[in-house]
Amino acid sequence: MKTIKYPAKEDWLQILQRPTQTVNDIEATVNQVFTDVERNGDTAIQKYTSLFDGVELTAFQVTQEEIEIASKAVSDDLKQAIQLAKSNIETFHEAQSTDMVFKETMPGVACWQEKRAIQKVGLYIPGGTAPLFSTVLMLSVPANIAGCQEIVLCSPPNAEGKIANEILYTAELCGVTKIFKVGGIQAIAAMTFGTTSIPQVYKIFGPGNQFVTVAKQIATKYGVAIDMPAGPSELLVMADDTANPAFVASDLLSQAEHGVDSQVILVSTSESFVTQVSTEIDKQIKKLPRKKIAAKAIENSKSILVKDFREALALINEYGPEHFIVCTEDDDFFVDRIINAGSVFIGNYTPESAGDYASGTNHTLPTNGFTKAYSGVNLDSFTKAITFQKITEKGIQNIGKSIELMAEAEGLQAHKNAVTLRLKELK
Repeated sequence: MKTIKYPAKEDWLQILQRPTQTVNDIEATVNQVFTDVERNGDTAIQKYTSLFDGVELTAFQVTQEEIEIASKAVSDDLKQAIQLAKSNIETFHEAQSTDMVFKETMPGVACWQEKRAIQKVGLYIPGGTAPLFSTVLMLSVPANIAGCQEIVLCSPPNAEGKIANEILYTAELCGVTKIFKVGGIQAIAAMTFGTTSIPQVYKIFGPGNQFVTVAKQIATKYGVAIDMPAGPSELLVMADDTANPAFVASDLLSQAEHGVDSQVILVSTSESFVTQVSTEIDKQIKKLPRKKIAAKAIENSKSILVKDFREALALINEYGPEHFIVCTEDDDFFVDRIINAGSVFIGNYTPESAGDYASGTNHTLPTNGFTKAYSGVNLDSFTKAITFQKITEKGIQNIGKSIELMAEAEGLQAHKNAVTLRLKELK
């Protein structure tokens, strides 16, 4: 990791730049695939699955027999671990449920809000170098709690035309209704338009590479909602001499191994601590099976020395990390003041891995600075809030004159008439 010492504030923007391609670099490719899928449906899906995944498929939906075979191949120990994680995720997300909000704003005017589940949702589960069955938990558990009727899952097939056993087991456990062997841009396009095989959905969830992230953004142009922009993983750690250098190094590497376009950042007030973490990274990375991927990500990463906690906080809020670990002599300083972060991990014994898998919080989070405006996935992500109102005769008499005056001032006579007719009838 490159160490940057006490950078000037005017240099922060350049220093904190993500190692990602711009939308313009890949938008043309995404649009080409979208147009093809819209016009040619399953035929286009077959073509791009062959091109991008290197496998020829004539049928995309996973059968019940395939699910049963896959489930048997998952070890009992791993099944128990998945079930424990599912239980914690359910517990935390069930607690997010809110009651109906009811208020009589004035006599005779009743207003209320109720949540309704999104009927059809699409879940994108990355495959590739690391089949993320944990993401199945993070998306399908709250979808079921919310009451979504149709939960469609797409994940890229491997060279044998299969989806990882763990993904299929977890999807079955969590009530996914349909599973398809489709990945990348073509999966997002398929769920956007619908094909003969793959149903159209109303909202698409899930992380992915830069192509998937742009594809989700393009999907919104066709009337399909998305959870958030969620691209390559990132982590920022704020630590000082009270932190454990080995722990911090392990956390940085845990995100670096996600992909070569991942980014990890260490912010510290201690130069000696930065040196200790660098030594630990060099030691630990040699033992990782994915060390080549992690090493490439580390090249895009930085250690930044700052003069004090206030400067550190300002820099962190400017970056807006997806994952934020704080391990300092005064964690509350950061916990109480952080504004832009997807998920926060506090203290020496709270690794980011806990949130990735089993603590109960959701790991599908905004990246690339979108934490400044977006929340991570939660129960409300799978619902819509609908407002209701009922006005009595007394109520329309109480607010009618105000409505008439406002409508007339805006030049909307029909709006005024809708009230005037009712008021005249009540005289």
